[in-house]
Amino acid sequence: MKVLLISNDAGGYAHHVEAPENTTVQQMFERHVGRFHADSYLIRVNRQPAPADQVLRDGDRVSFTPLKIEGAV
Repeated sequence: MKVLLISNDAGGYAHHVEAPENTTVQQMFERHVGRFHADSYLIRVNRQPAPADQVLRDGDRVSFTPLKIEGAV
């Protein structure tokens, strides 16, 4: 399936990525951002907050936005 991945970490980017069926939000995060720290990111699917165990569907828009920017006071 194809999912639009929007990452607001650093400069930000958006691109379509292939993901296996039944991929969860947590699996997508770990694959594209790294170790899962849900408390450090606002995670949304189709512009709505999403739980880690939500299963993604073809065409979903997933965004990972850090809550704290490195170096910010």
